[in-house]
Parts: sequence; C-alpha cells; structure tokens
Amino acid sequence: MKNDLRWMQAQIVALRDVTPTVREFELRPEPGFAATYEPGSHLQVQVMAAHGKLQTRSYSLVGEGDGQCWRIAVKRLDDGRGGSLAMWRLAVGDRLQVSAPQNHFALDLSAPGYLLVAGGIGITPLVMMAERLGDHARRTGVPVKMLYGARHAGELAYLDKLRAALGDDVVAHEGAAPIDFAAAIAALPAGGQLYTCGPVPMLEAVKRAWQAAGRAPADLRFETFGSSGRLPTQAFTVRIPRHDLAITVPADCTLLEALDAAGVETLWDCKRGECGLCAMDVLAVDGEIDHRDVFLSEHEKQAATRICACVSRAVGTLTLDSAYRPDS
Repeated sequence: MKNDLRWMQAQIVALRDVTPTVREFELRPEPGFAATYEPGSHLQVQVMAAHGKLQTRSYSLVGEGDGQCWRIAVKRLDDGRGGSLAMWRLAVGDRLQVSAPQNHFALDLSAPGYLLVAGGIGITPLVMMAERLGDHARRTGVPVKMLYGARHAGELAYLDKLRAALGDDVVAHEGAAPIDFAAAIAALPAGGQLYTCGPVPMLEAVKRAWQAAGRAPADLRFETFGSSGRLPTQAFTVRIPRHDLAITVPADCTLLEALDAAGVETLWDCKRGECGLCAMDVLAVDGEIDHRDVFLSEHEKQAATRICACVSRAVGTLTLDSAYRPDS
C-alpha cells in the first residue's frame, strides 16, 4: 500500500530507435503541467499489455529536458512480462496515463569526485547525470568517470551524448568480459560517490567491489530495473497459511501483483527491489528463489528466509508469511 500518485495524460509526439532494441518516446504532458525534472527522475507509465491487462511500469527520464516534453527509453524484451512489447506497439499521437516525475536516485553535486557505472538499458537515468556532471566538472575541476557496458557495440545507447558530455572519461565495454570495478573505485577520490544502474548481477559486483575498497555505504547510490534474474521467468506457486491461500504467480505478473489480486495486503514503495518495504518472510521453499532485488544482503539471499515481492520470483513453490493477524 502506498499513497496515490498524481496521474495525468501524456501524448506521444515523437519516436526514435536509439538501438535495434531500445526505442525513445517523447511525451508531452497535459496542458498546464511543465515537463521539468532533475537527474535520476522517473515516470510511472500505465500500459495495456497482452490480454487487456493494465500494467504499471517505471521508466527513467533521459537527458536534459526542454520544459515541454519528457523523454523515456524502453528496451524491447520479447520474453518479458509484456509491458515493453505493448509500449513498442504504440504510435505517435497515442496517449498514456503517466505519473508526475518521482526521484529516488537524486544527484548530489557536493562530492569531490564521481564514478558512473551503467549496464545496458541502465544507462537511461545516467545520461542526464553525465550531462549535469560534465558541466559541473568544467566549472569546478571535479573528476568524473563513466563505465558503460553492453553486450555489443550496437547496444551502447546514447554513447554520442555521453561522449559529448564527458569526452574520453566515458569508457565503453562490449561483450561479457568482466569490468574492473575495483580499479575504477580505487581511482575515485576519498569521499567520492558512485552512481550505478543496470542488471542485478552487475549491481552486486559493484557493491562487492565498493565494500572491499572500504568505501562508505552512503556514497554508493544505485537504481535497478529489477527485470533480470538467474533463472528463467516462469509461473510459480505461493502458499500463504494465514490466509488459507494457494495462488499461482503467472510469468507475466510479479509476486506483488499476484498477492494484491488475491486480496493479500502488502506494503511497498519503489517496486524496483531497492527499498525493502515489500520484503516478506519465507516459511518454506520447495524449489529455488530467484532474488532480483538489491536490498537483501548476500547472506540473507543465501538463507532464503525473505523475499522482496516487487521483483523477486521463484521456481517451484514458496510458503510465505503475511502481515495479516486476526483480531484478538
């Protein structure tokens, strides 16, 4: 449960394919609403997926704005839950329900140095950060470095914008070879900040390198799109003894959405596996949990006694506790 967002209509005024699998949408909000935002902001977007199912998706705002329109970028996921494919079916002139911009990934301009790390579509919130920090670096001399990885060169979206902002301080990595996060962190001035967004395995590797370097946890800022896991996305079963329920979580539905549809009230906030508000106690596992969050520690994930319902999944059957307690 969460406070209601402010929703409004926005019209698609332009489309552009940034890479073969990443499409940029330019959205104009309804009259009377200025399209302003700060680095790290995102929109919630409601889209009608397959079988007439309304889904809410979170998309980062890309690049410096003009005050008139928002830009988001959507990676097409043919084996996803249907939201990206529904977005790709939209055309110029179509209208969407969108939220006012929110920001849980704000940029702090007071640090003595910056390291930006992006993986794949995780580049989207970091484009505006790179632009803002490039200007900041030219004024102050504060060092800024960016590491940007993708499966191949054709998927390095917005690389031209990034190099225009940061020049040779953008280092692109192609393919599956590991990135030397430790060396980049070692070059960051004491008290410097690291901002990162990308798939969960990359974020976990960044976290391990940051911790091994003895850096302050508060100086590592991250955002995840919560769409990647170790195991294939498939339906699984959840039992909730307190409600005498057994429900199936379809492949195109999150655990959180399935619980809500079954009438099981669950606290939540970010819906990206970051805040931990939706974490539930796991009573039993017949199968395996696929942790897709960045909130639980490695020890907690290995213990398999908690799960972040907004993004994490399972193979097999989970038995969960809930916050429900009968009146005494």
